[in-house]
Amino acid sequence: MFNGYHGGFGMMGFGWIFFILIIALVIYLLSNKSDKKSAKDILDERYAKGEIDLEEYQERKKNLLE
Repeated sequence: MFNGYHGGFGMMGFGWIFFILIIALVIYLLSNKSDKKSAKDILDERYAKGEIDLEEYQERKKNLLE
């Protein structure tokens, strides 16, 4: 009754769902990878915004390199 590609979803339907999930996962992982900033980038941004002064910036930068 439901053999091959002639009835219901069977494995064909599951295959498409699995394929779409894999594509969505790849897109998600690629988009998140580009959004990550290093600790140095965050420190530079905080200094540029005036959240920390030069002395604190230099001290934290020194700690990052150790």
